[in-house]
Amino acid sequence: MTEKVYNVLFLCTGNSARSIIAEAIMNRAGQGRFKAYSAGSQAKGEVHPYTLDLLRQLNYDTSFARSKNWDEFARPDAPHLDFVFTVCDNAANESCPVWPGQPMSAHWGVPDPAAAEGTEAEKRLAFSDAYRMMDARISIFTNLPLASIDQMALQKRLDAIGSARDLDSSG
Repeated sequence: MTEKVYNVLFLCTGNSARSIIAEAIMNRAGQGRFKAYSAGSQAKGEVHPYTLDLLRQLNYDTSFARSKNWDEFARPDAPHLDFVFTVCDNAANESCPVWPGQPMSAHWGVPDPAAAEGTEAEKRLAFSDAYRMMDARISIFTNLPLASIDQMALQKRLDAIGSARDLDSSG
């Protein structure tokens, strides 16, 4: 019996940092059980260079990385989505896209590293922090018993992953 592959879309505003990072992590951590995608409601059209630098330093193949608009996933020929996670930061008064339709969804807000200010080291630290937060959340998610958990319990767990404050603290 072949195990189901779950399609996951990570949405943010610009699709240049957080959602690209999440896509990379999920495709590695998901070990073939998950196929991740990313998109933005107002895609910048290019991936932030610090995103690419960080992923390369962590031995990710970045050939997949492309900033794209979420319209690509609303077309009839788009992959069927099982999960949609928004990763924009509500606390920064950033507008988060809302995905219509039936996939399970949750908000996993992460501060936008592309908006970080300060020295180059401080900016790069913001990208590392975003990576760490997404990695922790995706690790929890990929270890959920998806095949044996009911929809309501699963939704509660997805929401809890996104609101787990201990994942957001530095250190």
